[in-house]
Amino acid sequence: MRLIKLKEVLHITGLSRSTVYRFMSAGGFPMKVELGGNSVAWVESEVEEWISEKIGKRDTASTAA
Repeated sequence: MRLIKLKEVLHITGLSRSTVYRFMSAGGFPMKVELGGNSVAWVESEVEEWISEKIGKRDTASTAA
């Protein structure tokens, strides 16, 4: 299991910081892991799964059209 910092989350998703936190608040993005102090990270596999779900929804929508 690997934890990734916000900078990498933003890089691999293409989202902005505010969008990541907005999606988290709405329950539509993996939650951060509090590491202590002001440090947080995300579980890499959960972020990758979120991306895969987005791709799956896209593929399902394009085959239904």
